[in-house]
Amino acid sequence: MTGVVYRSTGSWYQVKGADGTFYSCRIKGKFRLKGIKSTNPVAVGDHVEFEIEKIGDEEIGIINEIHDRDNYIVRKSVNLSKQTHIIAANVDQVFLLITLNNPPTFTSFIDRVLVTAQAYQIPAVLLFNKIDSYNDDQDQVSIDPITGEEMLTMTQLDQVRMLMHMYKTIGYQCIAISAETGKNVEKVKEKMKGKTSMFAGHSGAGKSTLANAIQPGLDLKTKKISDQHSQGQHTTTFAEMFDLEFDARLIDTPGIKGFGVVDMDQEEIGGYFPEFAIHQQECKFNNCLHLEEPKCAVKKAVENGAIFLSRYESYVQIVNGDEDNYRQDKHAVT
Repeated sequence: MTGVVYRSTGSWYQVKGADGTFYSCRIKGKFRLKGIKSTNPVAVGDHVEFEIEKIGDEEIGIINEIHDRDNYIVRKSVNLSKQTHIIAANVDQVFLLITLNNPPTFTSFIDRVLVTAQAYQIPAVLLFNKIDSYNDDQDQVSIDPITGEEMLTMTQLDQVRMLMHMYKTIGYQCIAISAETGKNVEKVKEKMKGKTSMFAGHSGAGKSTLANAIQPGLDLKTKKISDQHSQGQHTTTFAEMFDLEFDARLIDTPGIKGFGVVDMDQEEIGGYFPEFAIHQQECKFNNCLHLEEPKCAVKKAVENGAIFLSRYESYVQIVNGDEDNYRQDKHAVT
C-alpha cells in the first residue's frame, strides 16, 4: 500500500494511505542498516510503501520502502554531530518566520536556512512576523542589523525595513506579517494554495500561531515567550503535516535553535548565495573560495557594498565549518 508520512515521533509514523485512512506504522530494522546517516530515515512528507501486519489483537503498518525524494530540508543533528536530521521531505516551499527580539533571529541563522533551501532548489519566503509589536520611536543608539555597527537612531520598524530591503535585493520574497492581528495572513494563505509548505523558525517565532490564523480549526498549541531569556518555549515536539481546507498542505516543525549546514563541499557553497554569482566569474581563480585568494571579485564586491557584509560573514562561517559560534555573531535582528 502507498502512503504519505504525516507525522513522525521517532519510532512511530502516521501514514495517510491512498484510501485517505491514517495508519500507525513502524519501519523495518533494515532501514537503519543501509548506511543512512540521518537520525530519522523516514521523514514527514516521505512517500512510502507499507503493509498491514497483525500483532496480537492489534494491526499496525510496516514501512518497507521509501520512494525517492524530490528534495528535503536537512540540518546537522543537535545531539549527534556526525549525523543529520531530515526536517521534512518533498517540500514545495519554505516559509521562514523571523522576529526581531522576541525571540531574536540572527542573520546567520536566516542565511543557513536559505542556503539549505537553495541547495535543494526549494523556494523560500521570509515572513517578518509580529510586525504589530514593533515601535516606530527613535532610539538614541541602535545597532545596524546588517553591519553590526552602532548608529545614532533606528527604530524597530526601520530595522525590519532594512532587513527586508537586503533580502529583497538579493532576490528573496519578504512579507511583513502579524499572525496575531491577521496582517498579510491572506497573502501567505494565497501563496500556499495547491502546495506543500513548511513553516520554519525559532521557538516562539509564531509558526503555530500563524498556522492557527490560516486555519483556526487546527488549534495548534502556542506558548508565550520566556521573559527571562526572550526565547520561545517548544510547543511543537515533532514535525507534522496537515491537510488544509483550501487545497494546501502545511508542515509545522519544532522550533530550531541552531541550523548546522551539512553535505556541502566548500567549492559549492558560494553557488547557494545568489548575489555571488554575478561577481565570482571575475575572480582570478576559477576555484576561488573568496577567503584569502588574491584578486577575488566577491571580496571586492563586499568592500564596495555590492554584497552585504553580513551575508559574506555567513558564507565564511559556513565554509569554515564554524558550527559553534555562528549563533553568537553580531548581526542579530535586534
